[in-house]
Amino acid sequence: MGRAAGQAARARTGTTTRRNTVSDIEKIHGITPDLTRENVDRLLALFPDVATEITDPKTGRTERAVDFDALRERLGDVAEGNRERYQFTWPGKREAKRLAREPIAKTLRPVKERSKDWDTTRNLYIEGDNLDALKLLRENYAGKVKLIYIDPPYNTGHDFVYDDDFSQTHDEFNAESGEYNEEGGRLVANPESNGRFHSDWCSMIYPRLLLARDLLTQDGAIFISIDDNESKNLRAICDEIFGESNFVGDVIWQKTYSPRNDSKGIPTETEHILIYAKQDGWTPKRLKRTTEMDDRYASSDGDPRPWSSGDAAAPGAATHQGMVYAIQHPITGSMLYPPNGRHRPFGGQSMLEIMNEWAEYEFRDIHDEARRAEICGVSPEDVRKGVKALVLKNPCEATFKAAQERYDKGHWPRLYFTNKGKGGMRLKRYLDSMDGKMPTNLWPYSEVGHTDEAKKQLKTLFNDSAPFDTPKPTRLMKRMLDIASDKNSLVLDFFSGSATMGEAVIQKNADDKGQRKFILVQLPEETTGQYSTLTEIGEERIRRAGEKIKSEIEAENAQLTLDGTPKKVPDIGFRVLRVDDSNYEDRRKLVDEYSQKDIDDNVDITKMDRSDLDLLFEALPKFQLPYSSRIDVLSGGEFDGHTVYSVNDGQLLACFENSIPESLVRALAAFRPRPSYVLVSENGFLNSAARTNFAEIFKQAADSLSGVTQIRII
Repeated sequence: MGRAAGQAARARTGTTTRRNTVSDIEKIHGITPDLTRENVDRLLALFPDVATEITDPKTGRTERAVDFDALRERLGDVAEGNRERYQFTWPGKREAKRLAREPIAKTLRPVKERSKDWDTTRNLYIEGDNLDALKLLRENYAGKVKLIYIDPPYNTGHDFVYDDDFSQTHDEFNAESGEYNEEGGRLVANPESNGRFHSDWCSMIYPRLLLARDLLTQDGAIFISIDDNESKNLRAICDEIFGESNFVGDVIWQKTYSPRNDSKGIPTETEHILIYAKQDGWTPKRLKRTTEMDDRYASSDGDPRPWSSGDAAAPGAATHQGMVYAIQHPITGSMLYPPNGRHRPFGGQSMLEIMNEWAEYEFRDIHDEARRAEICGVSPEDVRKGVKALVLKNPCEATFKAAQERYDKGHWPRLYFTNKGKGGMRLKRYLDSMDGKMPTNLWPYSEVGHTDEAKKQLKTLFNDSAPFDTPKPTRLMKRMLDIASDKNSLVLDFFSGSATMGEAVIQKNADDKGQRKFILVQLPEETTGQYSTLTEIGEERIRRAGEKIKSEIEAENAQLTLDGTPKKVPDIGFRVLRVDDSNYEDRRKLVDEYSQKDIDDNVDITKMDRSDLDLLFEALPKFQLPYSSRIDVLSGGEFDGHTVYSVNDGQLLACFENSIPESLVRALAAFRPRPSYVLVSENGFLNSAARTNFAEIFKQAADSLSGVTQIRII
């Protein structure tokens, strides 16, 4: 049987691998996972009793499915019969969901000639539709992206929106909304006169956010820039996809320092940045402290550590009743209690140690239940019994005088007293123990830059000519990196525009010696001027920004003294990948779509214009290997001149030659360290006997050494 017919006999659309009946070799397919099938499998794993079988009318195959009547009975449908329910919808939402789940037969093809530092970089620049790119990235980057930032097209009535394949027919939309339009193409204008003004935009963003959520790490977050036109709808969509409880904040970015006076209504100075976390409990990292913040700390008592005065009590008296008690003043002898609703800042032993710096103290029961009950907000009967006060062991004039002298000496204990030692209790908060500044939801341009600054930055890089009209400032991107990334984080921007995030990642790595990696995705929109597409602008921006940062570091290192530590140049490269159709003819054809000639002939379904590197990159997701993996070409003596690709120092070995000789098979099996995977072309086998022999050679090699190599064909 020929290759095409053999593939047709194994036609499928749902999963990425299938066990072959001949030997222990698996076949991998150039189709992304079917998310509908994945969701059905998850449901059936939870509720196996709701499983049923249906016949697919297209393929004639029997498949497991969910019996929704049985599922409703199992769960108890609380919404049954309730026509009025809280929900957010629009014409086209169902199709938008379907589009996110639908598998595609596409790949990311490497473009080495447009890349920088191909062999060493770990950054990716992807050209193509970001919906396709997200589906492809989901296979090997699910759960690995710490920070996602996107700046999608704003729905202003003048900008463009992505026109995906979920567009309804005129009759379908007319039935739902009473209106329709006749626009078409990859990018289409979305004027306010269009009856689907909001629906088009919502249908564009929804499937992309569905897929983006899967890419986030459990402690990851997504930041989305948006203006007033769609901020309300975007918030509703994100509440649905990420969960309302995972809403972190609506940041207001002051994008301009000089609002236009000719604006209608109220001039706009700000934009929104919506932040959602992958799961509840996400908190931002603190920002660096400012000089103004540090200037609030001093040392009026001669303490060598600068400090500021803080409250000597903490909230939550009712739940911390054991920490609600009196402390006898070391100078006046009066009993001091925390304010109502508050408790002591430290545990009992710590409080005793601090107060012993003033005089000798001990815990003693003074039977003050009524006073403590008042502070805790409970009745005297319900207040915790046996809580003792911290009192002076020997309250007398001599003790009071010694404590006053201690105060006059200076360098007071951490708990000190105001009014020349005779007032209330306060707490020293030391500068060297303070955390950084907590970010708020107001980001002024003085801290994160503005649109004019962004354009000037771009003009500086491009010799006083900005090739992109609406860039974001790198300081804005770095603020997000500051609060939502670690030094080794993976950062994704799938509406990358002029690639500001790429430059910001490189700058941030240069600042803190980080090894963050970026993935940028951009549709090759046509532009006017020197660069024909927006992807050309993005690539060139990263090149120029990287070289600029490199030259600055090298100049700084040149000024170092002999004992200075030179600064390391970060990764300033990127691999360019392009979204394209699969390297293989449609593998989802049914058997009856092939002719007898196809069945009799050994038909190679690999497309004529595709290289070995193309084939390798299509296979990487099937092994959960990143597109940034190190790739070496091995063709030395051990492989007798045959070309073998080594991925990540032999984790995967791949050979796409026809009719692989047994000597090469044995060389692959003998490779050390033992590869986890071996990938070969289906044309590498003359017949089924050669395939069986291939597997047996690896089995024999595995008998003598631990570990089993998985063999797959493509």
